Amino acid sequence: MAVLQNKIDFALVFSVKNANPNGDPLNGNIPRMTLDGHGELSDVCLKRKIRNRLLDDGNTVFVQSDDYKKDDYGSLKQRADAVLGDAMKDEKKLARKACETWIDVRSFGAVFAFKADKDKNSKDDKDSKESKQKGLSVGIRGPVTIQPAFSVDPVNVTSMQITKSVKGDERDKGSDTMGMKHSVDFGLYVTYGSINPQLAELTGFSEEDAEKIKKSILHIFDNDASSARPEGSMEVVKLYWWKHSCKTGQYSSGKVHHTVEVKRKADCEEAKSAGDYTYETHDLDGLKPEVLEY
Repeated sequence: MAVLQNKIDFALVFSVKNANPNGDPLNGNIPRMTLDGHGELSDVCLKRKIRNRLLDDGNTVFVQSDDYKKDDYGSLKQRADAVLGDAMKDEKKLARKACETWIDVRSFGAVFAFKADKDKNSKDDKDSKESKQKGLSVGIRGPVTIQPAFSVDPVNVTSMQITKSVKGDERDKGSDTMGMKHSVDFGLYVTYGSINPQLAELTGFSEEDAEKIKKSILHIFDNDASSARPEGSMEVVKLYWWKHSCKTGQYSSGKVHHTVEVKRKADCEEAKSAGDYTYETHDLDGLKPEVLEY
């Protein structure tokens, strides 16, 4: 596979309707918002969904969530030990084999930081400290970066009180348990990202990998439904994909990203669908995006 030779920038526009796209566990799982009321999805949340789509397409992925695993390993260390084997003893071999094996490692990078197994024969604190110092810590920088997504306009969050009317077990005294469910009424979100060819050379990220990432982003909400995100409540509106003519890029990523203009229509006081917005790109000389819809 040919290593990526051209810088890539991209922008994803998607809608959220009556769903919780990314709850904040430190705030009662209320949808994430900025201080000025704009909706937010973390970059970690977006990368998790991309990894899941890569898994759906049969790719090997290192960082798998417990509820979306395609193998029987109970932790990242178990997966690394089983797959990498003796390469775990050498940093360069580990990095090379990890990138060759897992598409998310050669795409997003990874940190392999595992404590050494404690020597069963050690009898004092000194032996224990020496064992810990032999632990593994290898960092890999990946070429694919993606920013948090923010809504174009402030969003309104509806909170609903819910009840569970079935006992979890015989120790439950009451029949009903109260809870809360939160959702964004409607929001149009935008996120941006880039793929760096210089870092692609270090991880072996290829042109084929770039196409897989593009497909995963375009289908980012497939098989992602849950009670918080009902089927169809999150939808890709547009994916803008710029492929530069060189490794360093014809323009900076910031300048490229700023060419996308998403605005609420002048005659619309409150947006309730993606059709209430206009979508424009102010093309740069010699660089036009591929515009994809799904």
